[in-house]
Amino acid sequence: MADLQRSFDALINHRSLWRTALVISLIAIVILATLNPAYPMPSLPSDKLNHLLAFVELTLLCRLSWPARPSWQFILPLLAFGLAIELVQANLPYRDFDLWDLATDGVGVALGLLPWPGLSRVRTGV
Repeated sequence: MADLQRSFDALINHRSLWRTALVISLIAIVILATLNPAYPMPSLPSDKLNHLLAFVELTLLCRLSWPARPSWQFILPLLAFGLAIELVQANLPYRDFDLWDLATDGVGVALGLLPWPGLSRVRTGV
C-alpha cells in the first residue's frame, strides 16, 4: 500500500505531465470546437455537457500544473479561452456564438475549483 501511495504522490506531483496534458487538451478542444458538426466526432449527448466536462478538466489540469498559484487566478484565462472559442465559432458558417455555452464554461470552471480528492496532496513548493 505504501508503494501505491508513493506512486500516486509521484504522479500527482509530476508538473510536466499535467502541463503536457493541458496543452493537448487545449488543442483537442479547439479542433473539436471548430470542426464541422456534419463530420463524426466524439461527443456527449449534449453540447452543454461537452462544455461542462471540458472546462472542469481544464481547470483541474491548471490546478495540477501550477499548484502554488491561487486557484482563482485560472478563472479569467479559462473564461477568455471559452470566449475565444465562441468568437471563432461565430465566424464559422456551421457554428454559432452561444452565451449559454460561455455560461456553461463558467460553471465547469467553478466545479473545477471545488475541493477534489487527491489535490490536497499536491506539493506547492515545486
